Amino acid sequence: MPRSVREAEVAGKRVLVRADLNVPLEAGRVADDTRIRAAIPTLQLLLERGADDVAVCSHLGRPKTDEDRAKYAMAPVAVRLAELVRDPRVHVLENTRFDPGETKNDEGFARTLAEGRDLYVNDAFGSAHRAHASTEAVAHLLPAYAGLLLLDELEHLGKLLGDVARPFVLVAGGAKVEDKLGVLEHLGGRADTVLVGGKMGEQLRDENPLAFPVELPVDVVAAAEFAAEAESRVTPCDAVPDGWLGLDIGPETRERFGSIVRGAATVFWNGPMGVFEWPRFADGTTAIAQAVAAVDGGYTVVGGGDSVRAVHQAGLADRISWISTGGGASLELLEGTELPGVAAIPEADA
Repeated sequence: MPRSVREAEVAGKRVLVRADLNVPLEAGRVADDTRIRAAIPTLQLLLERGADDVAVCSHLGRPKTDEDRAKYAMAPVAVRLAELVRDPRVHVLENTRFDPGETKNDEGFARTLAEGRDLYVNDAFGSAHRAHASTEAVAHLLPAYAGLLLLDELEHLGKLLGDVARPFVLVAGGAKVEDKLGVLEHLGGRADTVLVGGKMGEQLRDENPLAFPVELPVDVVAAAEFAAEAESRVTPCDAVPDGWLGLDIGPETRERFGSIVRGAATVFWNGPMGVFEWPRFADGTTAIAQAVAAVDGGYTVVGGGDSVRAVHQAGLADRISWISTGGGASLELLEGTELPGVAAIPEADA
C-alpha cells in the first residue's frame, strides 16, 4: 500500500491534490457531482490539519480544439467544489484539463504543476492507471502521498484478490471481450461462477478463449435494428432472426443470473447486460443491480459507468459494499497490472 495522506505533515504547507473531477456538464453546470463529493474527505483532512493552500487539478473530458476547451472549462467544477467545501484555501487549477502535456507525461508540465507546492496527494484512482504528468511524473518531484479515496479503492478492490467468502460470483458485461479479457482471466479463474452478458456474451458463445467455463445467456431481447424504439421480441439465443440484434438478456436469463448472484457471498460486477441507456433494453442490467443489492450479508463490489449508474438509478447504492469510481483503473488492478499513479508513491512504513 502507498503511504497515506494521514502520515503527511501538512500544517502551513501548499498542497497539490490530483482528484478525479471528470464529471458530466449540462448547460454550463455540473450534472452529477458524485466524483466531486468523493474527493471531499481528503480535502477536509488537509484543511483540518492546517494546510495553507490546496490546489486541486483534474482532467475534464478530452478537449482537442479551442471550442472543446471552452466546452470543458473547469469553472463549473470549481463552482460546485466551492459550494461543497466552503473554504477559500481550496481552489481548482484551470489549466490542467486534458491537454497534450497531460497525455504525454510531459516533465515540463509536471514541473509547472509542482511549482510553489510543498507536497503532492493523488486521490484520483480513476486515473491511476495512466502515467500522466499529474498522476505519475509530479509524484517524483514532490513528497507524494495517497489520498483517502485512492486508499479506500485499493483496500476494497484488493479484497477480491485475497481469500474471499464463497460462492464468489463474477458478473461481466459490455460490448467487447478484449476490454475485459485480462480481468476475466485473472479474477474469473478464482471465481466459482462467471456470468457474462451483453455483446460479450455473444462473442464468448462464438469463441471462448478462457481456460474455464462461463455461464452465458439462454435468451435475449432481440431488436430488428439498433434503435431505441425498434421492433423487439424475446427469443432463444440460438433462434435470433437473421439481421436482428440481441440488445438485452431475456427473462429466463435474468432469473437464472439473478438467482446465482443472490446466492453468492462475494460478487464483483462490471458491465451492463444490454443497451442500458435505452429503457426498453435496460431490464437485464436493472435485474442484476437488484440481485447484487439482495446479497444477504455478503461482500459486493460494483464498477463501470453503466453498472454504477444502474445501481444509483434503482436507488440501491446504499446496499452495495463498495462502488468503485474507477472503470479502467479497477479492471487493471484486478487483472494484476501495476498502476503507475500508485507505484510512483512511496510505500507505507511497515
